[in-house]
Amino acid sequence: MNVFNEPDPPTGRAAQKRATIAAVIAAAREEFEAVGYEAANIRAIARRAGVSAGTVIHYHADKRELLHAALFADLEATLAETLADLGRGRLATRLGRLTRGVFRYYEKRPKLSRTLLKESLFADEPWASRFAAQVARVHVEIARLASEAVSRGELRADCDGDGVATAYFAFFYFALIAWVQGGLPDPVALVDRMVQQHLAGLAPGTTTARQGKTTTHATRTEPGKRAESTKPSKRAQPTRRANTGKTGRRR
Repeated sequence: MNVFNEPDPPTGRAAQKRATIAAVIAAAREEFEAVGYEAANIRAIARRAGVSAGTVIHYHADKRELLHAALFADLEATLAETLADLGRGRLATRLGRLTRGVFRYYEKRPKLSRTLLKESLFADEPWASRFAAQVARVHVEIARLASEAVSRGELRADCDGDGVATAYFAFFYFALIAWVQGGLPDPVALVDRMVQQHLAGLAPGTTTARQGKTTTHATRTEPGKRAESTKPSKRAQPTRRANTGKTGRRR
């Protein structure tokens, strides 16, 4: 331990092991980006890392496992940097920064984005839980930001932070999938627009009118009684016709 009570950096074999793993992951990421996931192979990745193919397999059983490791580490770094840089401002502004930070990650490797999306959403264990934990961390942060927006009076007091986070992920993944499929040139703009529309519906006063109507309607109806109708009943209509006819005969 050093004077700041932080663990000392690994030395000897531990340091060499960590360096080898980092080199293999970096080499795999470069190979995937250069030739695509399908064309990449363990031997080429090993050559890039300066190690044997056996060393690569020792740390990662196959190419898919290696993709998960490379994807997770890169995405983890991106999320940490982005979440730390959301800054201040209105909720829509801060969510916009989040969207741009994460999309930059995908835009850096457009050829690999389809594979990255598929593998992060449908990975096997233990990677499925690890990717889910990343999403959960962002979800919690968005819910916290929504709570702050409520306390500032930016959103209604009954606003559900978890609901805001869930809606954001729905918008984000819709735009991401459309972009990966080539049908959406500007996914960030779409997410921004959908987020702004959603938050506009959660602004203070947006449900006051509806609640007022409900309250007004409730005052007309006493408990246990049916609401009165403003339309004439079927029984009343023939009565008026009969009276009209009678009046005509008197004249």
